[in-house]
Amino acid sequence: MAEQPRNGASRRTCLKVIVAAAGGAAAGVGGAVAVGRLGRAPEGPWRVLTPEEARLTEAIAEQIVPADRDPGAREAGVVHYIDRQLDGPLARFAAPFRTGLRLLQQTCQTRHGKPFEALGWPEQTRLLEELERNKAPKEIWADAYARDFFNLCRDFTMQGFYGSPRHGGNRNYASYKMMGLEYPRLIGQNRY
Repeated sequence: MAEQPRNGASRRTCLKVIVAAAGGAAAGVGGAVAVGRLGRAPEGPWRVLTPEEARLTEAIAEQIVPADRDPGAREAGVVHYIDRQLDGPLARFAAPFRTGLRLLQQTCQTRHGKPFEALGWPEQTRLLEELERNKAPKEIWADAYARDFFNLCRDFTMQGFYGSPRHGGNRNYASYKMMGLEYPRLIGQNRY
């Protein structure tokens, strides 16, 4: 398992606080621990993403919501949520999202000679931080906004992790269990 920073509040702790404060608003539309090498693509069949794009998407999502004592984005099946939504209510984002995936891989190949999902945890983190600050290499990202791509990745990951499992993510109610919530017997009827 790749080492993750342990200074102060973890990403997961921050996410818990944000989601609790937002009252679960991260459910969004309609209601990988970095391994340092290429692994199998997540199980398909895929509606929009190719197996390679699914593997990359899963690695990005795992950086945003990493596993610790609780499941991360990979275990929660966030990539399935993203693929499903890109074929449905979020279809207008499919082309820019896939373009961003291609440009991210091109950036990784140019800098490191290998794809994003084959990089170590620190390198993946640095690359995503560059995208977030819109500091991606202009020669590769000339016609695209790196920050917009990062924002799509972050938003889709949060929606898939914290949203209802009926939309394709939050497998086995991973985020609900992490926050100590029972699955609502009636949609929208959690008792706090």
